[in-house]
Amino acid sequence: MSERAAAPEPGTGRAPKPSGAGVRFDDAQPVTVVLVRHGQTTMTVARGYSGSGEPGPPLDEHGLGQARAAAALVDRVGRDLWGDIHYPSEVVASPMVRTQMTAGVIAERLGLPVRTDAAFQEADFGEWQGLTAEEIEARWPGQLEPWHTRADVEPPGGESIEQVGERLRRGLDSLLEAGTDRTVVVVSHAVAIRAALGVAMGAQPSSWSQLRVAPASVSIVRLFHDRRHEIAVVGVPSEGWS
Repeated sequence: MSERAAAPEPGTGRAPKPSGAGVRFDDAQPVTVVLVRHGQTTMTVARGYSGSGEPGPPLDEHGLGQARAAAALVDRVGRDLWGDIHYPSEVVASPMVRTQMTAGVIAERLGLPVRTDAAFQEADFGEWQGLTAEEIEARWPGQLEPWHTRADVEPPGGESIEQVGERLRRGLDSLLEAGTDRTVVVVSHAVAIRAALGVAMGAQPSSWSQLRVAPASVSIVRLFHDRRHEIAVVGVPSEGWS
């Protein structure tokens, strides 16, 4: 699942690439993005579609515990886990209450401030906001599955998967343009993180919903200027690391 820190390569000061790392034939350095999904909320439990149309809900008690576990896992990046990756130097969060709370716990553990960036907020579900899959299907028969499996389908008043992907692409590009050879923690949401992973790997939007992104899970992408990005980690559960 992960790699322990290794001694730096002579003359470079960097840990060697682990076995199985993305193949490159140059010395280009990426910006590493540690994507953390927020912890559990009441909407997570109810399995409702909780998007960017409303700022809440906040984390519940279990979600706060998940945030602490995620903070403990992220604190090990570049130390005794994923040793070829720099320790995080920045924390960015979606503006939603649940991501701000999760990011606050992580940032306190890392000793860093939180910067807010709306590029990483959840999809806008429009009129589907707060409804379960069953409720959406009852009111808009046959529209929910195509939203997940076709790029251009929009919920009433909301965003298509393709639009979410374009927003996440802009967010990731901004991190890359701000400088490489560093690690940034981004606290975001299930659909948004799937979109970020899909964009980074060059996958079609119709396949993004196949990625598992549990509450407080950690995924890691490494972004290069030539767009040969590396998907290092997908959906590692954080519970049990604190």
